[in-house]
Amino acid sequence: MPNLFDHIPKDLPGEQVDALLEHRGVRVERIVSRGHTTPEGVWYCQDADEWVLLVQGAAALEYRSPEGHVRLGAGDWLFIPAGRQHRVTWTAHDQDTIWLALHWSGDAAEHAASGLRTPCP
Repeated sequence: MPNLFDHIPKDLPGEQVDALLEHRGVRVERIVSRGHTTPEGVWYCQDADEWVLLVQGAAALEYRSPEGHVRLGAGDWLFIPAGRQHRVTWTAHDQDTIWLALHWSGDAAEHAASGLRTPCP
């Protein structure tokens, strides 16, 4: 039986993103961060809506236009509509921050081809 906490490497030089399910335009990902952030000056603005649950750890996100900041702890969740520019500004260094992210769109083929975590131009 798969488990959300399995297969997390001890050495995590970059954020780890694992697709857990892709079905009918929905993609479920497990994201593991350990002190990782979005590079300075980079903003994500994907073509699909995203709902994210912070399962473990802690993180902070920043929004652009309109500006905003949010800090997340275990159990917190948020909805990021398609096109909303955002970036991760902080994740806990002393533990794994585990995210469960759901992405969806009406057209699975278009969604898969567009990329999910697309930096803004």
